[in-house]
Amino acid sequence: MRIRSRAWSLVAAGLLVVGAGPASGAETSSAGPVAGSVQYAVQDLGTLGGTRSKANAIDGNTVAGSSLTKGDAAEHAFAYDLRSRTMTDLGTLGHSSEATGVAGDFVVGESDLTADGPTHGFAYDMRTRRLVDIGTLGGSRTDVTGVNGDIVVGSSTLPGDLVTHAFAYSLRTRTMTDLGSLAGPSGDSTAAAVSGVTVVGSSSLPDTPAATRHGFAYNLRNRTMTDLGTLGGGSSTANSVSGSTVVGQSRTADNRLTGYAYDLRTGDRTDLGSHFLKDQLISGSTVAGGDGLLASSLDLVTHASAVIGSGRGVTEVRQISGNLMVGDNFAPNSFAFAARADTGDFTYLASLGGRNSSARQANRNGVVAGSAALAPADPTNANGPFHAVVWVPRTVG
Repeated sequence: MRIRSRAWSLVAAGLLVVGAGPASGAETSSAGPVAGSVQYAVQDLGTLGGTRSKANAIDGNTVAGSSLTKGDAAEHAFAYDLRSRTMTDLGTLGHSSEATGVAGDFVVGESDLTADGPTHGFAYDMRTRRLVDIGTLGGSRTDVTGVNGDIVVGSSTLPGDLVTHAFAYSLRTRTMTDLGSLAGPSGDSTAAAVSGVTVVGSSSLPDTPAATRHGFAYNLRNRTMTDLGTLGGGSSTANSVSGSTVVGQSRTADNRLTGYAYDLRTGDRTDLGSHFLKDQLISGSTVAGGDGLLASSLDLVTHASAVIGSGRGVTEVRQISGNLMVGDNFAPNSFAFAARADTGDFTYLASLGGRNSSARQANRNGVVAGSAALAPADPTNANGPFHAVVWVPRTVG
């Protein structure tokens, strides 16, 4: 797969780090240990017999990701049970697979049908231990971008593979719904995220160039797609949704790029400014985003805003859950972190003896999933192979 091949090539390189970052294997906080502060213990989840693995998602006690198999012969999706400390090979739909999300008893992801593709989305039921091809909208390919509750979202090509539409797939009924586009059946759309009955993404528009797109919100209950408009410019995207609030990127009347928040109940649109022009995420009333260098948080109720971390290198938030944010600080290689929007706490997450690590998601208990480097066999390298890990929080003081 495209994403997996790039990730493995970066991991395999074992490059020496350039720029500032935490010491190898260190557990540090930007504020230092204080009474009541949180520290994290790293736990190696192992592999499916190969040299490398990575974790992409966590929900409850289940971690999902992918691993090389014995002899590094193939890449397979896995589900790891934190209670029994066992890793299950989820198999493939033909050639290789990667799990990208987990919700309750279901793990979802993508699998290549053959060595040269195409790629289909899959759902794995941990109760029945069955891997199901979620299919397509008539074309050859599906891409999975989000899961919430029993709804999986992504995009699929239509017959002929010339047009792509956003879809919603029900894990309960095993049915895929074509969400259409703002330009009608011939238009193009992609889904970015789902929360409850609301799917958000971007779509082409009627009677405009194909590259001009607007963010949309699709209500699965009444099957209506809402054009979220712009901040006065020609285009926008919708990247994340929580409750009735959507966040994304928009052009302004003077053609600037900026972040925005849109209230689906009132239709009010808020300019978030240039500090939130990339990678917008939302949980409750807390927004996270970046300007390409620094990441920031913003409370939409109190309007309190803060820079995340030390301000050194590039900081990217990968997920926000409540007030907990996880992501990477890199220059150029990554150092995983966990941060709190409410307290300003910023904690680097330890590796497994190597230099670097990467965080992807946290569950409701604050356990963070990602990957971390083992100690290198070659002292000229910074890292050994990367393994899937979790970082388990504990309160000090």
